[in-house]
Amino acid sequence: MIRIDGQPILDAAQMRAAEAQTIAAGTGAEALMARAGEQVAEQVRRLTAGAEVLVLCGPGNNGGDGYVAAAALRRAGHAARIAACASPTTAAASAARAAWMGPVEELGNAAPAPIVVDALFGIGLNRPLGAEICEPLRHLIGNARLSIAVDVPSGVSTDDGSSFAEVPAVDLTLALAAVKPAHVLQPSAARCGDIRLLDIGVEVSGPVRVASAPQLRPPSARDHKYSRGLVAVVAGRMPGAAALAATGAGRGGAGYVRLLGSATDRLPHAIVRQRFSAEALADERVGAVVIGPGLGRDDKARERLDLARASERPMVIDGDALHLLGEAPARVPTILTPHAGEFARLFGDLNGSKIERAIAAARRANAVVVFKGADTVIAAPDGRAIVHAHAPAWLATAGTGDVLAGVIGAQLAGGADVFTAAANGVWLHAEAARRAGPAFIADDLAAHLPAALGACL
Repeated sequence: MIRIDGQPILDAAQMRAAEAQTIAAGTGAEALMARAGEQVAEQVRRLTAGAEVLVLCGPGNNGGDGYVAAAALRRAGHAARIAACASPTTAAASAARAAWMGPVEELGNAAPAPIVVDALFGIGLNRPLGAEICEPLRHLIGNARLSIAVDVPSGVSTDDGSSFAEVPAVDLTLALAAVKPAHVLQPSAARCGDIRLLDIGVEVSGPVRVASAPQLRPPSARDHKYSRGLVAVVAGRMPGAAALAATGAGRGGAGYVRLLGSATDRLPHAIVRQRFSAEALADERVGAVVIGPGLGRDDKARERLDLARASERPMVIDGDALHLLGEAPARVPTILTPHAGEFARLFGDLNGSKIERAIAAARRANAVVVFKGADTVIAAPDGRAIVHAHAPAWLATAGTGDVLAGVIGAQLAGGADVFTAAANGVWLHAEAARRAGPAFIADDLAAHLPAALGACL
């Protein structure tokens, strides 16, 4: 079993290509299926303490994995049953069923069992499931003490995370060879339960990966406040939002934070207040400009955004500033941080999965795009992407996006490139939320950033 943090994410076509390369190198399809099924059986053995296991098998190779797993469980002394929805349609799956040499129940007539393994449909599913599949699947998963999916839960779209069926979530998904988009994109990610990645001997690689904890460099004896990063946060109509961003920058690792414009009285004393001006933005020591939180959308706000972009300092553009952006590609290192509504306004005509749309948006804008949500996607114009799928849902509260903009600004000013700064900031933000616990407000969140940062040193 392998941790999924930092692992490549492959869509169905990429996974098939990787499997084809393995088969072309000399590993037959049946041997590959045997590896997968044996690995699944091993995980089930570790979790079930001898309880009866019902394996649900479909017609394709996912079902073939199920037949192999059931046979391996039975050889190990487990009580194992199989229920199938159809006869095998591939040669490897047919061979696996023949090797089972036991009874095969009809899915619709199968009695519940304490442990249910869903091997009905895998990455090849591209259509809705009928009632003859969904109803027994709901019944069997709902009555199981532990439910496990092989590769992906039946009824989800591998590539975009959408759902083809209303079926309960499983407790555990055993991802074969690679993480798939369905494991990290909503709503399917919520149906996967915990995810364990199994090595079945297929080499995988790709530019899209699961988020992982950053490896940060602690300050050295030679560092000073400017070398650690000067962040300029532009304030506007709602100074509280800019204050949250400034606090996020300060607690997110910046050595010096300036708030340009009107400020709230609750601002930490360490954050320097300064009148907004083109000269303040032009200071060559400024490593990042954060603009948008509470900026407003009037002519004054637009003027401030234009001056900030003209300063040619690296930028984090959030909130109101996203509404004021034109279509011209960025000319300086830039990070855009839209939520779903802002993304739709900026890039509404894009198609595909959330990952594909984020990458297309990054290319169009010539900027790193942080497409926020329960499944945040960080995408670069060169096609790289990172998906962070495990942020606490408590982040869905006012002001947390302002804090995120500040944290990303701190990472950018500290010397990270735009893609790394965005990925680091998203991870630190989520980790701070995890440490903050339930029902926090944005002000509380910033207080947990130093501990989150310390865990990465």
